[in-house]
Amino acid sequence: MKEAVQAEAFPRRGAALHAAEVMTRNPVSIRDHASVEEAVSFLVDTGYSAAPVIDKAGRPVGVISRTDIVVYDRNRLLLPESVPYYFETENLDTEEADGKPADTSPRVADLMTPAIFSVVPDAPLNEVADRMLELNVHRLFVVDEDGILVGVISTLDLLRHLRP
Repeated sequence: MKEAVQAEAFPRRGAALHAAEVMTRNPVSIRDHASVEEAVSFLVDTGYSAAPVIDKAGRPVGVISRTDIVVYDRNRLLLPESVPYYFETENLDTEEADGKPADTSPRVADLMTPAIFSVVPDAPLNEVADRMLELNVHRLFVVDEDGILVGVISTLDLLRHLRP
């Protein structure tokens, strides 16, 4: 009975719909080495609640969300910054070779959720919806056969295709 209801969840327009037909193509993303300040600006300026994090090759390596940043800020406020004891580090210099202070600010890679939940472009929408429910997530990455990020499919993308 469940399968029959599920199969009819998405209206058919000839052939069954697939992830590639409803995903947001070429999604904006943020690089793993971006600063936290850049991530905050990016999320606020775009209005997104989260964004895929990609490496130099364009492969998704995680997700940075507003929640990740709030948790980081909360922890930063509650925990005093630790200073290493002299025996915990070899290099006590706080400057780089050019005399400028070393950049020790956290990067997106330090805060992101390093989980990649993805589907392939030809995944049927029923499978996409099942996977979102199973993982309890609001979005899935769509990656090609080389693992390159080609799209994002969100719960809103699915809902748009439920309308007659």
